Amino acid sequence: MTQIMDEQAIRRAITRMAHEILEKAPATDLALIGIRTRGVTIAQRLKEAIRTIEGHDVPTGILDITLYRDDLTLVGAKPLVRETLIDFDITAKRIVLVDDVFYTGRTIRAALDALTDF
Repeated sequence: MTQIMDEQAIRRAITRMAHEILEKAPATDLALIGIRTRGVTIAQRLKEAIRTIEGHDVPTGILDITLYRDDLTLVGAKPLVRETLIDFDITAKRIVLVDDVFYTGRTIRAALDALTDF
């Protein structure tokens, strides 16, 4: 297995992303929503980085997009649907969707559909 980033490199990348997010919107207008599964971990790390930089706690939620996937039939006969936990009002917030992989945009599209229904 090839290691692409070590712990220090990941920490630097998270800090850099937090700064870039804050350049686009003040922390008071932000909310982070992690897409299950690994997007949740990255969203939590971004939340901590923003707290360190700005001293502000950004609301952070968890979104399960399983039922919104366009390849749901390929997932299996009984897909595992987990809890979506967004316990804050998303109205008038700048939502940052967080995931661990960005490829074709299908996951983000599914997440936008899920948030629209939310």
